[in-house]
Amino acid sequence: MKTVIQRVKEASVTVDNAIISEIKNGVLILLGIGNNDTIEDIKWLSNKIVNLRIFEDANKVMNLSLKDVDGEVIVVSQFTLMASTKKGNRPSYIKAAKPEVSIPLYEQFVTQIESDLGKKVGTGIFGADMKVQLLNDGPVTIVMDSKNK
Repeated sequence: MKTVIQRVKEASVTVDNAIISEIKNGVLILLGIGNNDTIEDIKWLSNKIVNLRIFEDANKVMNLSLKDVDGEVIVVSQFTLMASTKKGNRPSYIKAAKPEVSIPLYEQFVTQIESDLGKKVGTGIFGADMKVQLLNDGPVTIVMDSKNK
């Protein structure tokens, strides 16, 4: 599983000109699910993300987690994170899990984040043409891969 975690002042997801998720202070998580990903990847990433100290404390030091700042979360599925660009100029998505595998894992990831964070999180719509808007704070952008524990 691969993620791009962006600390945001605000973020939203729009589908068919309707805002379906919107947050203020927190993180936007782009989630790529691969063929070999499991519930163990979900548990590891979720725990890591909610406890990642990327928010500033009173001394302007990144020392606080999502839990500490009562931050909000949006999780957006993004199969293009699984792209292979080794050969040629057209990315290959052969490592991305098919919808019958990735949809349940995406839903489990959202449920795990909600459980670990103790609150509901926003989502995109799996497979939809989404417009994601964000105001990156910092900017702080972290890339994590559950295969690199």
